[in-house]
Amino acid sequence: MQSVEAAAPVANVKNALTAAGLQDTVRTFDTKVPTAAAAAKALGCDVAAITNSLIFDVGGTPLLILASGAAKVDTKLVAAQLGTGKIRRAASTFVLQHTGQEVGGVAPIGHPAKIRTLLDNSLKAHKLLWAGAGDHNSMFNITYEDLLRITDAEELTVR
Repeated sequence: MQSVEAAAPVANVKNALTAAGLQDTVRTFDTKVPTAAAAAKALGCDVAAITNSLIFDVGGTPLLILASGAAKVDTKLVAAQLGTGKIRRAASTFVLQHTGQEVGGVAPIGHPAKIRTLLDNSLKAHKLLWAGAGDHNSMFNITYEDLLRITDAEELTVR
């Protein structure tokens, strides 16, 4: 049984889904699914349909990149497309501060404040996507179009 404190990020994700007019599709597993490979195995889906929620640090400001589990984000390419300075993978404390969620369980939604979000356009190839739901044991499913809408993301090539 999860503690109330541990359940709060998942509850925030569920609330964000329903507030956006979507069904609560959160599934919680007995074992942790902190990586795209682990999640794909537990869900029986292609690793490319897993949507990794990756937080980057751009001069002290968070940037959320929603990328395919089969992709490695090319930060130089993203920085060039955005016209920003250096994009660095954020420290775990930075991620927790800005999302209220721990690395390995970060969701694309349910954060304390809006975070600029980029959506890997290669994810369009999948009818159904799976994303972290705020902790290491939970995932939710969503279409590309709904994910784009509820995150107010910018579509971008990230690899």
